[in-house]
Amino acid sequence: MSSVLLRSPPVRPAKMKKEESFLGKLGGTLARKKKAREVSDLQEEGKNAINSPMSPASVDLHPEDTLLEENEERTMIDPTSKDDPKFKELVKVLIDWVNDVLVEERIIVKQLEEDLYDGQVLQKLLEKLAGCKLNVAEVTQSEIGQKQKLHTVLEAVQDLLRPHGWVPQWTVDAIHGKNLVAILHLLVSLATHFRAPIRLPEHVSVQVVVVRKREGLLHSSHVTEELTTTTEAMMGRFERDAFDTLFDHAPDKLNVVKKSLITFVNKHLNKLNLEVTELETQFADGVYLVLLMGLLEDYFVPLHNFYLTPDSFDQKVHNVSFAFELMLDGGLKKPKARPEDVVNLDLKSTLRVLYNLFTKYKNME
Repeated sequence: MSSVLLRSPPVRPAKMKKEESFLGKLGGTLARKKKAREVSDLQEEGKNAINSPMSPASVDLHPEDTLLEENEERTMIDPTSKDDPKFKELVKVLIDWVNDVLVEERIIVKQLEEDLYDGQVLQKLLEKLAGCKLNVAEVTQSEIGQKQKLHTVLEAVQDLLRPHGWVPQWTVDAIHGKNLVAILHLLVSLATHFRAPIRLPEHVSVQVVVVRKREGLLHSSHVTEELTTTTEAMMGRFERDAFDTLFDHAPDKLNVVKKSLITFVNKHLNKLNLEVTELETQFADGVYLVLLMGLLEDYFVPLHNFYLTPDSFDQKVHNVSFAFELMLDGGLKKPKARPEDVVNLDLKSTLRVLYNLFTKYKNME
């Protein structure tokens, strides 16, 4: 029995309509190629504008970073700044802080610009820090909904910060556009305002590339964006004093001061068989400060008034605050430093506190 080979009937193209002539198709192809070439040229133009002699390294551009409308502006951090150790430290400290605050929410932030842009994490962070509840939708997928949430969150932030003189360096569009500089400004402001138990690296700046389209051409410029200054300047509290000068201009003399203070405190703490070798760390929990005040003023401090073995930031702040109260009772002026600064291992703050004690009690036997 011979087999019969069955073949499917050939698929014939539908009859071409009149307007889909050969020339019409050719014209469409040429138009598409021209459009693709324009996009490619524009992207290349953007890269050339940014890779100017002013920029030591090329900027990692996404296609959307070069497709700008007339007078539209786009900013991005220069890669050399992203590699700066202090910048990396700032980002890490802030990520760790956000994750610590939101640990009960089971939220884990890995990348600031990708995880904070839609307002969801920022909402939870502000609610936790301020102890409030914002009237926003819990989950928003649309861009409009995300921006509405961001607007509500940032308005609440501004209501908190405005009375303290903060000038916002962020906008809804910047945060939603994943502008890392704007996000960092926001988090630094929140951490400072709420006295976060973290130590922000001082004097962190980044080079920002600004690309703007004018008359059809892309123009780039570099600006320096300051993210942090000094701890005291960010707190906006005190005038400069001798310790600022020591830290900035005479680090060799600073060591002499530290040795003198270590000798002074050990002269008294040795009576309790205690010894200090590191001023920055050993006074951070407030225990030695409280005991030192008792020794200097010649009284016993009841143990129920402070935490002898503090195991949390709040307990350490309580101890240092209590020591400050004892100093006021002893006739000393209110310390310039905040208890939180001492707990956060700020050496300058600790030295100020101890130097005040030294000036009053240095001749005491």
